Amino acid sequence: MVKIEESDGRNKDVFIDINGEDVDMAAKIVRKRSEKTGLAPGTLIHVGDKKAAKVNINIFSFDETHYEEKQVATLQQALPASDKPGVTWIDIEGLTDISIIESLGRHFNFHPLMLEDILSTDQRPKMEDFDEYLYIVLRMIYPNDKPGEFVNEQVSLIVGKNYVVSFQEQEKTGDVFAPIRESIRTAKGKIRKLGPDYLAYSLIDAIVDGYFVVMEKIGDEIELREEEVALDPTPQTLRVLHRLKREMILLRRSLWPLREVISALERGNSSLIQSETLFYLKDVYDHTIHILDTIESLREMLTGMLDIYLSSLANRTNEVMKVLTIIATIFIPLTFIVGIYGMNFDFMPELKWRWGYFAVWGGMIVVTLVMVLFFRRKRWM
Repeated sequence: MVKIEESDGRNKDVFIDINGEDVDMAAKIVRKRSEKTGLAPGTLIHVGDKKAAKVNINIFSFDETHYEEKQVATLQQALPASDKPGVTWIDIEGLTDISIIESLGRHFNFHPLMLEDILSTDQRPKMEDFDEYLYIVLRMIYPNDKPGEFVNEQVSLIVGKNYVVSFQEQEKTGDVFAPIRESIRTAKGKIRKLGPDYLAYSLIDAIVDGYFVVMEKIGDEIELREEEVALDPTPQTLRVLHRLKREMILLRRSLWPLREVISALERGNSSLIQSETLFYLKDVYDHTIHILDTIESLREMLTGMLDIYLSSLANRTNEVMKVLTIIATIFIPLTFIVGIYGMNFDFMPELKWRWGYFAVWGGMIVVTLVMVLFFRRKRWM
């Protein structure tokens, strides 16, 4: 079973059921934001289904020769690290404590509308340039703790001159950022040699690569369902196809604006993005285009499979109707013969004939055989 889940386990929003089992699904195309109705712009209120039990704040401070990692209980413990030389990554997991967002905004002088967007977890992927920092919104998909499940959530990145701040909706045990953390610890690659823009690229690249895992699972499922649709379609098959088609729409809605975000970053209009990082962003852009092409191909396959499903049902119905029609056609002359000899007239010569009963049976058998041979010659049966 494969699911794309967008909740904390209590309300399942988005998933894909690989085995076609009946499961609860309430995939939301348009999310409700009634909690913010009437509030002033910039009012901080969490909008989303994920309610983290606690907020984790992880600090990574590093340069080419030194590295420090720690988990702090309060934001005040994390802020001094942002003033150190090198690069500081403040990784915040959980958005339920609004005071942390407020303190962070006051310290870095973040725009209040940007802070509002961080807490509104239904944002469209986008990039905003505030001169002194960049604000990037992405959708991250990664494997859940349960086998075969994938979580879909919003990730916000703030890229400054010497820092990167990331916001995730809830505490993780193994999201797509895990390889980035390990690269920082072991000094693999260029992540500790370059600046915060390269760290931001690495986080974006990890998010984009996470889509490949999901697309491979969906592609495998579609190939399995393709044979089932052609040979033995069932109502359960139709439910699975509709569910897969819906999930492809949601994935496309997450990825299409992501292409625009990466395109805007690779144009190099911001002074925060170094020229060396632009080449890596172009590679991520190519990956995004590849995933979008895959999504379009899978969507076309699903549309074709739905057409095949309907055609298979129509052909099956036609076969049933053909058999019933042949049976009815054979019995029409037999019914006619029986109807004639079922009339209660006194002067019907065959009624008193000794071999009349057997003659009628013989006539009906001959009529049946002639009609069967005729139908077979016409290849109607």
